[in-house]
Amino acid sequence: MQHGVGSGGWESSGSHRPAAPPQAPVTPGQGWPVSPMPVPAPGAPGAPEGSTGHIPLPPAVAGTGGATLAVLLIGPAGAGKTTVARHWAATRPVPTAHISLDDVREWVCSGFADPQAGWNDHSEAQYRLARRTCGFAARNFLANGISCILDDAVFPDRPVVGLGGWKRHVGPALLPVVLLPGLEIVLERNAARSGNRRLSDEEVARIHGRMAGWYGSGLPIIDNSHLDVEGTARALDETLARAISAPAH
Repeated sequence: MQHGVGSGGWESSGSHRPAAPPQAPVTPGQGWPVSPMPVPAPGAPGAPEGSTGHIPLPPAVAGTGGATLAVLLIGPAGAGKTTVARHWAATRPVPTAHISLDDVREWVCSGFADPQAGWNDHSEAQYRLARRTCGFAARNFLANGISCILDDAVFPDRPVVGLGGWKRHVGPALLPVVLLPGLEIVLERNAARSGNRRLSDEEVARIHGRMAGWYGSGLPIIDNSHLDVEGTARALDETLARAISAPAH
């Protein structure tokens, strides 16, 4: 039986892959193809005098503008997924909804099965129900011209119940982006949490190590260790803009 993972960072018991070795930070949008700029021929307008051609820098990204998007923001507990997702949705110039998996799970008041108290059939069933509910809500918003952003702690070593599951529920056009600050940052942010959304330092470190598996996956990764909420939301918008402007393969 496969088990899901909620955005609060909980998961089923069992074995897990060891943490991946440290990787170099990845700039926002890495992994998405960017349309090449044309290079002027020698002597053409825009080419430096006497040159044999030049390589221009990529154009500045204006952002996602009024595009209707479905976004999945992935990251460990303490990465700031929920805060960034809410800010990005609130500051877009077009209607955009934020759908939080944790919030939907906690709609269950009496009988809430908290996975941190022990993974069992009830917690797994409630997680799956919450994910399907989020997917239904996302499709409903999109059908009415409203963008949406969801957040979840999706592990790269569980593609069927993770990213693949979200694409089945929302649709193949879902745009995943990974938010992955340094370990010391997520530990600090997790310590500021309260209630059942706060995890032990050991659990946070283990989740963060597994998230490093997204490096090399081709998904865009944003290291927001030194970015505030506004700066991270801006980096997210620029990353998504590159994704939707990339040529189809």
